[in-house]
Formats: sequence, structure tokens, C-alpha cells
Amino acid sequence: MAAPAPAPGTLDAFEAAKGFMPAHEGLALYAAAAEAAALGLPLLEVGTYCGRSTLLLADAARAAGTVAVTVDHHRGSEEQQPGWEYHDPTLVDPEAGVLDTLPTFRRTLHAAGLEPYVIAVVGRSPQVAAVWGGPLGLVFIDGGHTDEHANGDYEGWAPLLAEDGLLVIHDVFPDPADGGRAPYGVYRRALASGAFTEVSATDSLRVLRRTGPGV
Repeated sequence: MAAPAPAPGTLDAFEAAKGFMPAHEGLALYAAAAEAAALGLPLLEVGTYCGRSTLLLADAARAAGTVAVTVDHHRGSEEQQPGWEYHDPTLVDPEAGVLDTLPTFRRTLHAAGLEPYVIAVVGRSPQVAAVWGGPLGLVFIDGGHTDEHANGDYEGWAPLLAEDGLLVIHDVFPDPADGGRAPYGVYRRALASGAFTEVSATDSLRVLRRTGPGV
């Protein structure tokens, strides 16, 4: 059976949007989102940036009659600050003098016609998780890549993942030469917990299913 795929317009919008996820990982994310959406629960993303991956979650949510929730403070992660490798000066608010990805994200979502299927939460992940009130069908961790932030995202959101829900982690690099270690550490932590079973691996994207209690 062929893997589910987003609408052609959504894939075009994904490829045109600012962001770092390659298309083949995006298709794997969409397949996971489409499966998880069948649970009828929200699909949650930590790390919106400019909305590239949000488009895929929104498309899957639209098809299933649920909603995608995306959480970000929109001030950029560590590696996106001035002087770092992934800094984009076009995203700096000229008045405030700091990064602000929210306007670009909103334009991305609007252009794709997917605004009705997304709840955008502007805030820091642990604070939002602490007040979130219900179960989730999917948790996609793609926020800050320090140990503090990656583990905080896991500890805040993974406990809210429903049975048979999917935990998706991006930028998982077993070889330290390929990238930061924090997402890999969270991936290993989830497996070691006994609460999750690996479903698939597509380059740096890992998909795990909740098969037991705890984190």
C-alpha cells in the first residue's frame, strides 16, 4: 500500500516555505501525521519556525477532521541567532531588533489555505505544556536542540501522548559529526523508557509509537 501523501498544493507550499526539513523527511512526517490523525486527537508540533512542517500537519488534520497545534516563541533557537550558522537576517524585526518568525509563518499558512486547521500558540514550550489540558495523537519535537530544551519538550509533551499515539523526533543524528546530540538523546531516552516502540526512521526523522505508560 502506498504511503499517504499531502495534497499537491500543500507539498508545493512546503517546498517553497523557509525551513530546513527536506522533502523526503517531510513525506515521512506527513505519513505519521495522517496515521495519528485517525485517533481524532490534535497533532502537536514543538518548533514552528516559518511553518514548513506545520503545513504537513495541517493537511493531515484537515483530511481527518482534527486540528494541528504548533508551539513556538518565534524568537528563534540558538543556532538561528546573529552570528550563528542558521541565522536569516530577513527574519529580524527592524523595530525590535530581534528575530520574529511569526509574520512569515502566518503568511506561509495563509498562502497555503490551511489557517482554519491550525492553532498557533506563541509561547515557550514548557509553559504551554504545563497548562495544556488534553491528550494528543501526535507530538512532533523539533524545537531547540540544547539538552535543556529538547528534554524539556519531551518531559512536557510526551506524557500527554495518547495510547497508540506517535512521537516524532527530528534531527536525530547517531554520529556526533552529523549534528547536535540532544534530539538523539531524547530518542534514546524514549526507547529506554519502555513506553515507546520505534516505527520508522527516515534519515534524521524518527517515529515512535506509544505502547506503554510513562516517559
